[in-house]
Amino acid sequence: MSDETTTPYQLIGGEAGVRRLVKKFYETMDTLPEAYGIRKLHPQDISGSEEKLFMYLSGYLGGPNLFIEKFGHPRLRSRHLPFAIGTAERDQWLLCFRQAIDEVIDSAPLREALWKPIADLADFMRNQAEPN
Repeated sequence: MSDETTTPYQLIGGEAGVRRLVKKFYETMDTLPEAYGIRKLHPQDISGSEEKLFMYLSGYLGGPNLFIEKFGHPRLRSRHLPFAIGTAERDQWLLCFRQAIDEVIDSAPLREALWKPIADLADFMRNQAEPN
């Protein structure tokens, strides 16, 4: 298989790799004091959030479109509108994601290839005006 047809999903290790990434992301969010603001936007039991992120990332990274199959189009921004997401929340989310990819994904080029679109997506999720 050439690199052109190998997806990030495959490079991460398929389902098991994406699950490790998501698990580490939420473990980091749960334990990192700097992530308190973003953690409090989630339910106490984060297993549902963990499963939804796994399903979303599966398709996002080129694997099975599990989220779309179960819930339809992700509509991520509209699904997150009930939550106040500003720069601080975006940065906390990204801090957790950065630590997760740094720990779970061995390949530095793959980590960097994933970082920009993930950071752009997190920035797009902001729905709060920043104070002047």
